Amino acid sequence: MKFKASSLARPGVHAGIMLARLLELPEADFAKNVRELEADAFFQTLLNAKVISVQPYANARFAARWFGGWGLSTASDGVSALDGRGDLAQLLQRIGQERFEECFLGEGAFTDDDRARLCGISREEVMRLREMVNSLYVQEELDTAASPAPARTYSAVAGIAVDGGKPGLAFFNRDIWKGRYQVDVEKRRRMLETLPTKVARRVEKFLRELELVDRRKTTLYRVLEVLIDAQTAFFVSGDPDKREPLTQRDLSGKLNITPSVLNRLISNKSIQLPWGLEAPLKVLLPSRKSIIRDRLHDLIRENPDSSDTELGQKIDRIYGVKLSRRSIAQYRLDLGVGNRRARIASSA
Repeated sequence: MKFKASSLARPGVHAGIMLARLLELPEADFAKNVRELEADAFFQTLLNAKVISVQPYANARFAARWFGGWGLSTASDGVSALDGRGDLAQLLQRIGQERFEECFLGEGAFTDDDRARLCGISREEVMRLREMVNSLYVQEELDTAASPAPARTYSAVAGIAVDGGKPGLAFFNRDIWKGRYQVDVEKRRRMLETLPTKVARRVEKFLRELELVDRRKTTLYRVLEVLIDAQTAFFVSGDPDKREPLTQRDLSGKLNITPSVLNRLISNKSIQLPWGLEAPLKVLLPSRKSIIRDRLHDLIRENPDSSDTELGQKIDRIYGVKLSRRSIAQYRLDLGVGNRRARIASSA
């Protein structure tokens, strides 16, 4: 009796559990999984028989890491610190990767004067960089006594590089992104039918694992493609206000995947922005409400003496968004910001 190859198109319960686990794996762990799979004797046998092939991803490039997310904070939904328009991006370029890591991300106990002297910048610029780091990272105070580096909570997938006004992907892990797996269905069927039943079942199980790994890679690649296309203006300008509203539900609909799959996939992934900062993928999926909230937060910080009515007038004038006083009060509550009287009293 010949062995009949079963369909790989729809995974069962066990395969679904495996896929969920793969979706949540950090890049380093997933790369290890890929290496182990490709080191299996079945992989080489299937390659030699041309049952499977490795096809490169279109336009995929590779890049060295800049600095690698020291426990990016889940509280950093606001992206004012991700702004690539002004001095912060230029400061990072002037200081350089090594000096920035040493003075702002390392374990050394530096005063602001030490940082200013070592980095060749002013004390005011040091304070602005510290504020940026504190808003992005779990480590709350970098100018106190030395403490162990916080655990990584995000895994960087790739960097965004802008070339000729067009953003593109540069992946960090070659093991993962060197190509996707394609299966020749007819050659697979013929091979399995020639093998002893026990061996054929092992080969088919291996092919199922390979398909799940490929689904994780391909789905994440498609997510990144859509995000780059949707947020091109943000990547090119560095202006957080240029982000387009795009919810996880909208994105899952575009990709024809369930929202739960998307959430598992991006929940612990980050990306390096063109100006060198690393940010959770979720900041590229802002709702309209979160964008307005971030704009209001920036306006309150820049105009602490403004009343809710004045803030509403500024948002309307600058961004063309009309908000009632009640809406502004609710946004302030969400941000944990007091009213005008409370802000003035706290700054006195």
